[in-house]
Amino acid sequence: MLQDKDRIFTNLYGMHDRTLAGAKQRGHWDGTAGIIKKGREWIIEQMKASGLRGRGGAGFPTGLKWSFMPKESDGRPAYLVINADESEPGTCKDREIMRHDPHTLIEGALIASFAMNANTCYIYLRGEYIREREALQAAIDECYGAGLLGKNAAKSGWDFDLFLHHGAGAYICGEETALLESLEGKKGMPRMKPPFPAGAGLYGCPTTVNNVESIAVVPTILRRGPEWFAGFGRPNNSGTKLFGISGHVNNPCVVEEAMSISFEELIDKHCGGIRGGWDNLKAVIPGGSSVPCVRGENMRDAIMDFDYLRGELGSGLGTAAVIVMDKQTDIIKAIWRLAKFYKHESCGQCTPCREGTGWMMRVMDRLMRGEAEVEEIDMLWDVTKQVEGHTICALGDAAAWPIQGLIRNFRDEIEDRIRVNKQGKASIAAE
Repeated sequence: MLQDKDRIFTNLYGMHDRTLAGAKQRGHWDGTAGIIKKGREWIIEQMKASGLRGRGGAGFPTGLKWSFMPKESDGRPAYLVINADESEPGTCKDREIMRHDPHTLIEGALIASFAMNANTCYIYLRGEYIREREALQAAIDECYGAGLLGKNAAKSGWDFDLFLHHGAGAYICGEETALLESLEGKKGMPRMKPPFPAGAGLYGCPTTVNNVESIAVVPTILRRGPEWFAGFGRPNNSGTKLFGISGHVNNPCVVEEAMSISFEELIDKHCGGIRGGWDNLKAVIPGGSSVPCVRGENMRDAIMDFDYLRGELGSGLGTAAVIVMDKQTDIIKAIWRLAKFYKHESCGQCTPCREGTGWMMRVMDRLMRGEAEVEEIDMLWDVTKQVEGHTICALGDAAAWPIQGLIRNFRDEIEDRIRVNKQGKASIAAE
């Protein structure tokens, strides 16, 4: 159980003052210039030592990602782009940072940009986040007024500009290269890699794209030391993490907890248990809609970190958006709804995804109504395998994995529904 003194986001619920004065009272913007004066190499080494892995879903080591940026400029400017396009169904953690604790993100953007030799940072905000944009823009304006942004930002000797860019509500723009295309004013479609953004990203310049939470935790890690941050969680899964728990729990919430907390403790301590008790738990999607669901009985003792969920349960931590489903849930319908979402949000650039998402949705629709044949379950599995790993970006995988999780864990339910539907039709015919 994480102690209050170890929480990075001290205003997650908006109980305190979110202005610059309030943020400073809670310890933010404390000695920022001193941190920057220690130099780029020091900051990047500290981030590597902390073990912070990207909080946007992929879990790539943050310090390592920063180190890919060119050490010396070749004349091109460098950019940091913060991905605030939080569009993964079930995920609602970054919005709490931007609404209630925006200065953690702005200070983090300054330090991270300096570490990567970037004088400019863009925050790409999802189209639906109106209040979040207002809160964030007000905080940015305050920082410019106080000399924390702009020329000689925070008296560090570093010139730094921060811009907010509002998207138009496309899920695909959460993919880092599609986000860059959208930021350049083009249609949000993923780019082929290589070149990777660190070599040629925004406007063809060296760019790093990081998640909101990944950047917002940086100042606190540097102030308190990487050993402190690495002290939470299992090796290679260190730090504190925002978990967004929704669905059939008594108290859905967003909470900051230590990595590697057990699922049972997370739910009992913060959510008041499962609706109808633990025996009523049917399935859990542990990391946002694109990771496979897990059967309830396998989830109770699960450790909530990247390696356990992937290795032991064949799922993933993703964004730590925990979607809980009790036994009243029509699991086939739930996964059909996700299939419908991915079909709608596919950009259509890659044939397997453009055609496959629609195909998978239509088969799921028939499975949900029990109107398919049992053989089609295996055919659907084969199609998910033809989509998975055969697209430019990960949307194809995101569309395939929920269906694979359903077939792997709840095949008996799909077969039962088909059988019951057939029997019903047979009895009607007999009458």
